[in-house]
Amino acid sequence: MSAPDRTAALPARSAWAAMALAWAVPGLGHYYLGRRRTAIAFFLLVTAAFLAGISFQGRLYTIEPGQPLTILATFAVYGAGLLNIAARILSESPVGMILAPTYEYGCAYLLTAGLMNLLLILDAHDIARGRKS
Repeated sequence: MSAPDRTAALPARSAWAAMALAWAVPGLGHYYLGRRRTAIAFFLLVTAAFLAGISFQGRLYTIEPGQPLTILATFAVYGAGLLNIAARILSESPVGMILAPTYEYGCAYLLTAGLMNLLLILDAHDIARGRKS
């Protein structure tokens, strides 16, 4: 007995739209593709990691001249989409509080949230293209 095809009843969806939605709000690309439970789980996971990073005084990276690794860190943090943009607008300082004992944990959580969402964007793309069921 084979597993039922979960995508057979769903209409074809745009891979680019799924990717854009997945970047904007974690899990929204999966929701658009009909993966409701998965979308909610991904939204909660990425949002919780991002909020933990903010609450731990983590840094919202920006590119700094002479610091090439900040390019990668900035790309990773921007992977969280609108969470990152909202945090930058609402925060007084995107640098974080370097002297806080939880600063490094906060940075790790923020980077992890962004990188997780970047993987979810690729996953939504693969699902929309039919490469993954």
